[in-house]
Parts: sequence; C-alpha cells; structure tokens
Amino acid sequence: MSTPMVRAEGVRKHFGNLEVLKGIDLTVERGQVCCLLGPSGSGKSTFLRCINHLERVDGGRLTVDGELVGYRQQGDKLYELREREVADRRRDIGMVFQRFNLFPHMTAVENVVEAPVKVAGVSRADAREHAHALLDQVGLGDRGHHYPAELSGGQQQRVAIARALAMKPKLMLFDEPTSALDPELVGDVLDVMRQLAADGMTMVVVTHEIGFAREVGDTAVFMDEGVVVEAGDPRRVLVDPEQERTRAFLSKVL
Repeated sequence: MSTPMVRAEGVRKHFGNLEVLKGIDLTVERGQVCCLLGPSGSGKSTFLRCINHLERVDGGRLTVDGELVGYRQQGDKLYELREREVADRRRDIGMVFQRFNLFPHMTAVENVVEAPVKVAGVSRADAREHAHALLDQVGLGDRGHHYPAELSGGQQQRVAIARALAMKPKLMLFDEPTSALDPELVGDVLDVMRQLAADGMTMVVVTHEIGFAREVGDTAVFMDEGVVVEAGDPRRVLVDPEQERTRAFLSKVL
C-alpha cells in the first residue's frame, strides 16, 4: 500500500494553558481532497498550520509523504529540525491563506516568480515562463502585468494559488480561501480548486463552503473544540451525519 500523503496520530497543540488540539487522528491519501469543517475556534486552522510546521505540535506524530513534519526521530525521542531543514521540507507543501499576502510592489507575474527564483534557484526566464502558464491555468493570463491593488480580491486569491503552485508542491493546504471574498467572487476561486482536484492534487481545505465540500471532497472532517467529531464521505457526513453536534452545526450553516 502507498504511504498516505498526510497522517496525524494523536496530534496535540497547546497555547499556554489552552489545549487547541486534543489528539487529532486523520489520514489523507494521495490525490484526495480532505475538507475540514467546524465552528470558529475548533482547531481547524491550527491543525492546518501544523501540517507544514508553521505551528509546532506538542504531542503525537504528524507525517507528510512518510516524513515527520518538523522533527527527526532518534530512538524513542523526537528532535526539532533546524529552520533550514524545515524550510526545505516545506517546499513540497503549498499553502493559501485567507488573506492573499501578495507583495504589493510586485506584479502578478513577479509574485509568482519570486519563490522559484529565490528559494529553488530556478532561472528567472524559466520561472517567468512557468508563471505565465500558471496564471493562464487560474484564468488570469491577461493580468500578469497588473499589481495586486489593480486586481479584485478573487483575482488576488487566484494569483496566490498560482504562487503556491509555482513551487510544484505535492500537497496544497487552503485556509478558508474564500472567507475574505465578496460572495460574487467566490465562484472563480472554487472553480480553480475544483480543477486542481480533478488534476489529482492532494488538498486539505479548511472551508465553510459546504457545497464545495460535498461536491469535490473525498473526505469531510467535522471538528469541534479540538477533536474530530465525525469524518467520512461528504455525501454522508453532510447529508445524514451520525453525531448530534454535527447535525446542530449543519442546521445553522445550510
């Protein structure tokens, strides 16, 4: 059997005395789309940030493509990797945030080119060619010379997706990518994500877009108060959930 792309075993995370993740067990197979659902404060975004070691886990094990995230194991003990080693492993994981975090003084193409050139050592000519292809892929082939301030929120988010794809990741993480957008701009971003899923990209998506989770997701995971309450096929979890807490949440968002 192939190694899962993401495997969490008893993952815990504290912020001071507050336990945000209380033993998360979760597996995402290659090519799957896993949608994390739940109320604000349930630990979804924290767990997502743990996957690429933007947050350190305080307990349990978390692996991406069979490798420990942020740590190496010697005997029975885990030792945190140096920042450079963490950054090297993070190259394989693309992340798209709620806010687009584009460089305002760079055009769309320049935003996409930056990481491959500065981090991966790709030639600027090759990086620009790939950037134009990625902008075409997200429907912005005619916007490459525009600065972020000249783009709508939805367009900026699609540039952010192209920027994450520029490093040719094996895994994409999305942290509520449409929550900062006006409703009429959401569809274009979700269409790009649908195409990524159709192309076989492994994705973990924190979202409140129930329709997207039901249509595109291979697994829906409902979290509340730092635990996985329910997980399974989205067509079951979102239509006929087994847990009362899941039903109560869905009754308020559907």
